[in-house]
Amino acid sequence: MYAIQTSFRESMDGDEKEADLDTDEGALDEGKTPRQTNSYYCLYLYSCNRSRPEADNESGSNTRTTSTSEVGTQDGFSLSLSDTNLPAAAEPELQSVIAKRLGKGTIFGGIGHVVSVELSVPEQTVGCYYCLLQDLYPKEPETKEVIPDYVICFLGGTEKGLELFRLELDKYTQGLQSYLNPEMNNLESCVRPYLTKWFEECVLHVQRVAELFQTKISILLHAALSYTPVEVQGNDDRIKKDIDRFLNAASLQGLLHESTMASLSKAVSEEQPNTVLIDCTTPQPQFQNAGNNRFCEEWVQSFVHGAESSNPFLLRQILENFKLKAIQDMNNLKRFLRQAEMNHYALFKCYMFLRNCGNADVLLQNVKVENAEMPEAKNVVNVLEDFMYEQGIKTPSV
Repeated sequence: MYAIQTSFRESMDGDEKEADLDTDEGALDEGKTPRQTNSYYCLYLYSCNRSRPEADNESGSNTRTTSTSEVGTQDGFSLSLSDTNLPAAAEPELQSVIAKRLGKGTIFGGIGHVVSVELSVPEQTVGCYYCLLQDLYPKEPETKEVIPDYVICFLGGTEKGLELFRLELDKYTQGLQSYLNPEMNNLESCVRPYLTKWFEECVLHVQRVAELFQTKISILLHAALSYTPVEVQGNDDRIKKDIDRFLNAASLQGLLHESTMASLSKAVSEEQPNTVLIDCTTPQPQFQNAGNNRFCEEWVQSFVHGAESSNPFLLRQILENFKLKAIQDMNNLKRFLRQAEMNHYALFKCYMFLRNCGNADVLLQNVKVENAEMPEAKNVVNVLEDFMYEQGIKTPSV
């Protein structure tokens, strides 16, 4: 995933070099042989007392405690298990890993991280997402009561695979806050069920969407790239949530500059595009006002094969590659546009590029918004847009 993220950065900065679109080798290896992925969770109570590093030891508590000497830091803290589904032999090993990172100061509140850990589990080495949740409860200025923070760990798949879903995991971890309280009196009724479902909610949604839509997934990809609103009809909340998560994952939000995203959102709302309606009351989803293009259709077989592998990490890697290719094409078009402002041949190259890439409607939509305040570039975009309409290559849309 690190290589993919680096390529995104290069593309956004205008690097002309084509990035490697090969799927991550680790994800491909997992995809060759479908298998059930085991998932684990662990919730720790974390208390830090700088003034009394031995306080927890003096209290006679039976919870597992980490002293300053074990982690090589001057801060005293305790890390105690609240709940887990890890095997008994594996949990102390994980606690040791987390304690060392806490002691080194490499865990910051509210920021999730993904690492590989070796534990006494069937997989031996698994990916581990961990996040420190701090200051969840108001504290009185003069109180001596120690109100704990929490460290949440989600484990499954590989480090590279889990990193692909880090944004979903961050959001899911933040959602846990509403269930936590100092007494932990709702552990069995609320907290544990929430923790147990993390893999199903954060990782498997891409696979479920790919399996449900099959060759029609290109419609969702196009809606995500073009910022077209989507409305799901039916009473199945899970399907609605899955589609919403898929659209968020497939969009270029976070990869484009904030000013461009704001302009695009404003342009879309002003033009009031036709909402894509998806009827999920039948076994096969039915569409109204569906948009599509050749670029999105060309990725369909990759998603179909990915769905057949039953590997959500491979599917997410394919989705990231899809977005990376869209970013690369967008940067190529921007380069041609700059040249076309002074060169008629470059204008022809713009036209040929748009005709061949299969994503002309989406690319023109983006560059049109970005160059709205630049007269020369705007004129070039208008000429291209009119010519594409005349050739029947670009259909009017958002």
